[in-house]
Amino acid sequence: MPQPETALPPLRRLWRYATAYRSRIVLATIYSFLNKAVDLAPPFLIGMAVDVVANGSDSMLGQLGIEDPKTQILAIAVLTFIIWSLESLMDYLASVEWRNLAQAIQHDLRVDTYEHIQELDIAYFENRESGDLMAVLNDDVNQLERFLDIGANEVVQMLTTVLLIGITFFAIAPSVAWLAYLPIPVILWGSMKFQRTIEPRYEAVRGEAAAINSQLANNIGGISTIKAFTAEQREVERIATASDRYQQANRSAIRLSSAFTPLIRIAILIGFTATLVWGGFLALDGNLNIGLYSVMVFLTQRLLWPLTRLGQTVDLYQRAMASTKRILNVLDSDPVIVDGSTPLPASAGTGRLEFDDVTFSYEPGYPVLHDISLVIEPAKTTAFVGSTGSGKTTLVKLLFRFYDVDRGVVRLDGVDVRSLPQKDLRDTMALVSQDVFLFHGTVVENIAYGVPDATREDVIEAATLAEADDFIRALPDGYDTLIGERGQKLSGGQRQRVSLARALLTDSPILVLDEATSAVDNETEAAIQRSLARVSHNRTMVVIAHRLSTIRSADRIYVIDDGTIAQQGTHEELIEVSGIYRNLWDVQTGAAIH
Repeated sequence: MPQPETALPPLRRLWRYATAYRSRIVLATIYSFLNKAVDLAPPFLIGMAVDVVANGSDSMLGQLGIEDPKTQILAIAVLTFIIWSLESLMDYLASVEWRNLAQAIQHDLRVDTYEHIQELDIAYFENRESGDLMAVLNDDVNQLERFLDIGANEVVQMLTTVLLIGITFFAIAPSVAWLAYLPIPVILWGSMKFQRTIEPRYEAVRGEAAAINSQLANNIGGISTIKAFTAEQREVERIATASDRYQQANRSAIRLSSAFTPLIRIAILIGFTATLVWGGFLALDGNLNIGLYSVMVFLTQRLLWPLTRLGQTVDLYQRAMASTKRILNVLDSDPVIVDGSTPLPASAGTGRLEFDDVTFSYEPGYPVLHDISLVIEPAKTTAFVGSTGSGKTTLVKLLFRFYDVDRGVVRLDGVDVRSLPQKDLRDTMALVSQDVFLFHGTVVENIAYGVPDATREDVIEAATLAEADDFIRALPDGYDTLIGERGQKLSGGQRQRVSLARALLTDSPILVLDEATSAVDNETEAAIQRSLARVSHNRTMVVIAHRLSTIRSADRIYVIDDGTIAQQGTHEELIEVSGIYRNLWDVQTGAAIH
């Protein structure tokens, strides 16, 4: 039985993801191999030079036909120039290829992860902090990029060094070669043990980094609230506490990673010293050529000294794998809401909505809607009222299929919304919510967000319908005014009217207003009511309201109480009978006071 993706090692999961880059990875690996192979040549050149000085015409080059020692030295010099030029070229090619590869994979991972995040359900975002996702998209992706940029090349060159020097040693002096390799099993065992020990510590580091990101994102988004309640010092202390936890998690990892390199150096010292002594004895006894002895001494240093960086490389690798695991866990998260395959029939589009015996719960066993059955007639205004937490906004979420019902059916023009592509479903609706979200950009860009190819005339027409044209033209740059993040340069009422204009521009057959006037002044409410009166004759209007004055003219009003339909009727019908609606009306009109 195949393992689930999340159970596989992060490097294997990354290799599966990077299918499109495998040929480039192989090419970069070849460049790194050739770079290190040429880089290992100088010790041989030094050995040849020593051999010439010690043996003259009897040297190895002399035996190849170059008898004059000075000519041999010149030949070595020319060969040195060629080899160093090749090494420089291979170093350049390897560096460029790995760094470009790191940038390309980083780019694709960030974009793919963000694209996938957008496909996940609303519930995913409600159960995960936005700062944590920001850490995945930024810090974790960058951590992986750093490893691919530097660490991957070092790993390839380290393996190349061990392989080529091993072949050389066992070819020229097998009786000494084993001494040079004596520390390597100890180093590899220590590296694997270090990797297993450090991995959970770096996962903790990444988790604490995400927690800081979440706290910072929350605080920057709520800076006006912090200032209003003079809570600046309290929030500084909260960030300091989160930063301290991050620091402590890093200290735990640093203590372990810092101890690794000194231990490797001790093992390397033993191998180098043993080779130096034993090889020297053989050379003195005439059992080893002096030139080959010098080659062995230099190559032993070239073999073992790079291993002192093994700790840093493994450290970089483990940080990258901890980040890779977090990135790929997001990519491997499957959406619960799956697209239907039935396109909306061409005959549909009237905007008739139906809840048929719908029950829904956010948490299993705790339903917030119970056996709801109702019809929202096309080209009519249907309103929902009720106390906070009664389930009104949940109805809207089910209409947009942000969630699926536990039992029952929600239909659009007779079609189960679960069988429709989500885009087809949501293209028929436009939402104006109480919590207006505007993007950093101009007014015209925000109004045209749902219809990016809309003409400026269309945007102005929608703004005029929303009674926003006058205040927009009064802004410093009119429709081209930058409104700041979340539209912070506009008042609450202005943001609400821009949001309404954005919805009207889509010309969707269904317009949903979720508490759209609950937080605005009477003048803005009146302006919004006039706008809605002008557009409601040819649209299905779904209105969630606290202020009953905004839905007096609705064709049908449903009173939701504790997840059930407690009352329904027109405004006139509902105020004539005792019940929740009349009580709410009396409170809002002041009649309940007398």
